[in-house]
Amino acid sequence: MTLFEIIILAIIQGLTEFLPISSSAHLILPSAVLGWHNQGLAYDVAVHVGSLLAVMIYFRNDISRLTVAWFKHGLSKQQSTDSKLAWWVVLASIPAIIIGFLLKDFIEVYGRSALVIATTTIVFGLLLWYADRKATLAKNITQITWKNALFIGIAQAIAVIPGTSRSGITMTAGLMLGLDRESAARFSFLLSIPVILGAGLLATVDLLQSPDPVQWLELLLGAAFSFVCAYACIYLFLAWISRIGMLPFVIYRLILGSLLLLYVFF
Repeated sequence: MTLFEIIILAIIQGLTEFLPISSSAHLILPSAVLGWHNQGLAYDVAVHVGSLLAVMIYFRNDISRLTVAWFKHGLSKQQSTDSKLAWWVVLASIPAIIIGFLLKDFIEVYGRSALVIATTTIVFGLLLWYADRKATLAKNITQITWKNALFIGIAQAIAVIPGTSRSGITMTAGLMLGLDRESAARFSFLLSIPVILGAGLLATVDLLQSPDPVQWLELLLGAAFSFVCAYACIYLFLAWISRIGMLPFVIYRLILGSLLLLYVFF
């Protein structure tokens, strides 16, 4: 890849991983629409590592608190609020890990077309708009139950289809359950940690089995730019989401999906 492609793809990954607009769709589009060379497995791993580091550093206090609470109360009858939340993150991660593992090859073959991305971008964008409009915003993250967590986790599993947006579908599910916007976003971001980690480990295994040479400078640059953009994105999104709502992202998804449909059919 050229330096320009390395930087642009890393910025795309960093910005779109946590916004409800689908990072997988945006990473596929440059090769599908602009004719760029596929960035390759190693680069995908690198930019996901950058995003993972960003979310883990941003939520380092939450991760530490939940981890300590789980070891202290997680296996006891007297669960604390934090130990319960730690369990709900684990529970909600299971469906996506299972479905992602089972359907990985199928999605690679049949799910990465511009038509699929256009369709899911529009459909799940409209669903996000509906959920945000009808949301009661009555519950915070500490009021999530195991049933809520499982529902969000099943929704997250749908995001194996490119264009759906993992963060978008989990926030949609959270809003449908009555969570306020910031709580829906925070739980979505916490859920991203095991999912990105799992996807990264699977990709790393594939990478180790690949005979292709590794361009380490490309990987370091990609990870660095992805980290910076992802961290800024998380910070700004949580600061603004309660005020701006989901409508700007819905409008963006509808425009993007419509342009993709024009590209496919015309």
